[in-house]
Amino acid sequence: MRLVRVGVPGEEIPAVLLADGRRIDASSALDEVGCDDFDDRFFGGSALAELTAWVHAGVPGGAELPNAARLGAPVPRPSKIVCVGLNFRDHAEETGQEPPPEPVLFLKAPSALTGPDDDLVLPRDSVKTDWEVELAVVIGASASYVDEADALHHVAGYVLHNDYSEREYQLERGGQWDKGKGCDTFAPLGPFIATPDELPGGPDGRGLAMWLDVNGDRRQASSTDQMIFGVPHLVSYISRFMTLCPGDIISTGTPGGVGLSLDPPAYLQAGDVVTLGIDGLGSSTQRVR
Repeated sequence: MRLVRVGVPGEEIPAVLLADGRRIDASSALDEVGCDDFDDRFFGGSALAELTAWVHAGVPGGAELPNAARLGAPVPRPSKIVCVGLNFRDHAEETGQEPPPEPVLFLKAPSALTGPDDDLVLPRDSVKTDWEVELAVVIGASASYVDEADALHHVAGYVLHNDYSEREYQLERGGQWDKGKGCDTFAPLGPFIATPDELPGGPDGRGLAMWLDVNGDRRQASSTDQMIFGVPHLVSYISRFMTLCPGDIISTGTPGGVGLSLDPPAYLQAGDVVTLGIDGLGSSTQRVR
């Protein structure tokens, strides 16, 4: 099943994206289980299973929504976005660093979240805004000290994420990476959440081709097979340090080809167009302004 949120910012309607491309308003189905959006209550209870049954029954009472309408982030406001740094072998290699012995973690501000095709707004005085195509995990059941063997039971689905980064803020302004990661519009998410059974590579997120273009030029082309630490390990590892709540996002890292590592480095400017995608998770486009 694929979950989308349709409408103008702040007024998005929860919906399902059917195999034939139709977007069906899921509000009535969510009302039946006491939810009004794809939030912590939805992911933390039985609502996902109930919605799946509703789809299998032919989406009774669901109205079709216009295909031209804006898509919002498919999760409205997670309690946290946990990101993993240097988690792809080809990215660690291009930065000249050894693969880390344990996952490198940082937090991205939930206020950075935006729709998949919304504009990227350059921060004031930014000169080094960079791109990062990433596979993101949506947490279902609450996770604390989870065994790796049980980790996938806590995954509700997967979603495409562009972990935009302002490299000067991140690397040259002192302190932690968070400065360069949490700017407004720096977390376009979507177009949809795919439940694990939808992924062509299997429920653990492996075997998925991923790519990113800037102005039509291919900058990143890799696969989730390049991940150093896979999804089960990441869910288990992170849950040792913080409780992962329903609706939380784990962004699993980016492959090689970021602007920082080009020779010479290249960064985004107003007017640029960034397009990215992952097998089974669709594609998104952000225009830079």
